[in-house]
Amino acid sequence: MRYVFALALVLLAVVAVPSTHFSQGGQMEASKGVAGGGISVPGWTGKIDAKEEAAGLTLNSAKLEKDGNNLHVTTGPAVTYWNPKNKAAGDYTVKATFTEPKYMSLNNHPHPYGVMIAGSDLGTDQQSYLYCAAYGNGNFIVRGFGPAPFQLNGPRGAAAPAVNKAAGPGQPVTQEIALSVKGDKVECAINNNVVASYNKSDLVAAGKLKSTDGIYGVRFAHNTEAIVTGLKKTKN
Repeated sequence: MRYVFALALVLLAVVAVPSTHFSQGGQMEASKGVAGGGISVPGWTGKIDAKEEAAGLTLNSAKLEKDGNNLHVTTGPAVTYWNPKNKAAGDYTVKATFTEPKYMSLNNHPHPYGVMIAGSDLGTDQQSYLYCAAYGNGNFIVRGFGPAPFQLNGPRGAAAPAVNKAAGPGQPVTQEIALSVKGDKVECAINNNVVASYNKSDLVAAGKLKSTDGIYGVRFAHNTEAIVTGLKKTKN
């Protein structure tokens, strides 16, 4: 009986712990719910990561709202947002500009944000998509979900000279991020410089993307705030 009671206490403690993430330096940081969270932009929806859901967080623990003609995102749990009407197929480029008004204002280490393409079965446990995101310290990361996450440039991303660096915590930093499908290649460009290129055949594969066609949107790590301007698709 004592063993059963002790086990129950351990399980309760695990459930009560908020979702935590490790920084590049190994620091732990819990995802913090956003006051007044939810989605107030007509037509848009989203999904937080599975481990955030397992920790008891919800889509209302992050916030997507309008800021004039722009999108204003504050997280919360790591989340992907999209409008189901925003679709791209064939050869195309999806790009947007992200401005972090106060670098690292909600966290103790840099967190990324960027564009998402090739969304399929979004909002389900079978969803797949690809994203490229920038950090305010000069790094970027390319990852996918298919539906399990898969890495394309390492677990913590990599540095690139094209990625802008904030002057310091609390200072603004802006990145223009684009994902392009061009023939048999998929490229990520940041501030008009290609920082990564992949063979489409390596991405559209078992356990990865179902196709490079699909819904596009934005992707944010946990505990991050940024303004998104000019999200659009163009044909290549």
